Amino acid sequence: MDGLDDVFGEIYDDVDALVLFSPSGSYYERVAPLEEDGLDVIVVGTENTVGADPFVELPLEFSAVAERVRFGLEGALEQGIIEGGDVLACATSVFDGGIDTVSRVRANAEDQLGLYDLFSKSRADADVIKAVFEVAINLGKKGQKGKPVGALFVVGDAGNVMNKSRPLSYNPFEKSHVHVGDPIVTVMLKEFSRLDGAFVISDSGKIVSAYRYLEPAAEGVDIPKGLGARHMAAGAITRDTNSIAVVLSESDGMVRAFKAGELILEVDPEAY
Repeated sequence: MDGLDDVFGEIYDDVDALVLFSPSGSYYERVAPLEEDGLDVIVVGTENTVGADPFVELPLEFSAVAERVRFGLEGALEQGIIEGGDVLACATSVFDGGIDTVSRVRANAEDQLGLYDLFSKSRADADVIKAVFEVAINLGKKGQKGKPVGALFVVGDAGNVMNKSRPLSYNPFEKSHVHVGDPIVTVMLKEFSRLDGAFVISDSGKIVSAYRYLEPAAEGVDIPKGLGARHMAAGAITRDTNSIAVVLSESDGMVRAFKAGELILEVDPEAY
């Protein structure tokens, strides 16, 4: 009868590196000696509490394991810690808070979603970007009263964004101090998304305005064919300011993120 190593040994056989997600100090001490045998050990987490080198920082603790692993590998690729084609044993937590699951993953630079670039290299706080993304995805799943809607959220560098846009209607958030992560505000954003114009959100998550018409010229913005005015405006405003833009497409229901004038992330809300 085969033992566990015979059945599951192929998961960690001939891997190029072991990637630990938020290990405890005692767990890391048990694994660290593997480096002396030539196996690279990479730690990924919101904090480097074990003093590991190399280390990939998570801007937030992704609840979905697939997102956690995907982000960690994108960060490791970005920092040159691993290379495309490397086979990795990713050890993370699924159930009880400690590391309890190992996955065998091949790093593929061509399949990067842009999560690392979006969260770690943006001016706005990571939790603000996540909150905006979740609003867009939730709206993409449910629509507005059952009907598909489109929406555009511009996040970060709000002063410059306001200077490069003009109001289409009254601003319901003028002189307010509401935060995009507030559940009540989320309902408001969904309701206001029925109307034209972009939402402008500060680095810290304050909703600065709704109903803004973005005025940067679209010349030189290269977006995929088939995408419309919202996407063109998102590309242009992020090219001309230090912001990112999250767009929900009314036509195909996809959520897309733009940064520095380029499309860097595309997600199907139904698969999120």
